[in-house]
Amino acid sequence: MIKKYLILILLSLIFNTSIFAAGSDDTSSKVDDYLKASNLIKAAKRYEKKGKTEKAQKKYVKAQKLLLKSNKKKPLQADTLNYLGFTTRKLGDYEKGEEYYLQGLKVEPNHKGINEYLGELYVVTKRIDLAKERLEVLKNCNCEEYDDLKEIIAGTKKSKY
Repeated sequence: MIKKYLILILLSLIFNTSIFAAGSDDTSSKVDDYLKASNLIKAAKRYEKKGKTEKAQKKYVKAQKLLLKSNKKKPLQADTLNYLGFTTRKLGDYEKGEEYYLQGLKVEPNHKGINEYLGELYVVTKRIDLAKERLEVLKNCNCEEYDDLKEIIAGTKKSKY
């Protein structure tokens, strides 16, 4: 009997769920909001690539609502703040988007996504010096985010997002 409980507890820890949380407001619902939002953002990006901006905007609105809910339940998660900044920026509120990005950097200063997207926001708002600061943070990451932001700053590439 004890062995069964130990196995259930171990599985619970592995899958980050609670065996006692059925029907309650547990961590799985927090993850669900973020994951749902992430999927909506991916769909919105696909719509944008196809030129279907109205459909993309609707997805961003839905994603933003889920991210706000997720951030309220479990604040100061860098990935959530990154996507909050992204969706807010995509919906045209650069000032609030920047606030979310900066909150995320306080939590995780080297977050690749935040540094890239914040750099893109700085380019769009014509603050190239600040965009270059974000690029400097990414310079040793050997990552796509660095390459993308570098090209956007140079004007040889338009922001994908």
